Amino acid sequence: MDVRNCRQCGRIYNYIGGPYKHLCPDCVRKMEDKFVEVKEYINEYDKATIAEVSAECDVSVKQIEKWVREERLCFSADSPIGIACEKCGAMIKSGRFCDNCKGSMANSFSNAYREEKPQPNNAAQERREKARMRFLEQ
Repeated sequence: MDVRNCRQCGRIYNYIGGPYKHLCPDCVRKMEDKFVEVKEYINEYDKATIAEVSAECDVSVKQIEKWVREERLCFSADSPIGIACEKCGAMIKSGRFCDNCKGSMANSFSNAYREEKPQPNNAAQERREKARMRFLEQ
């Protein structure tokens, strides 16, 4: 049994698992209600900045950026709101990386896992050839 203290309210709770590993179930429920409120506000006021959304919904800017990085929130293409790509700093509407960085990382990962076929060693092949059993015809 994993007993923890909630970082938000300080109560002791039995941690079962989930995305909010440092919050009690009551605070998690409140956080999810705030998420719904932020999402509705962004849908209604698509030109609002993150600071305005934060002030109107009483949620920290850091929490809103976390939801965007987790791809739970996404801003429309014409929205002035964006966050910086973690690799190159380009403005993106959702996630952690821009499309260019995602593509380059995918290519480098696939190249890293690509196995090279070993070249046959001529000396080892010659040794095997010499060691073969020979039969004489009778």
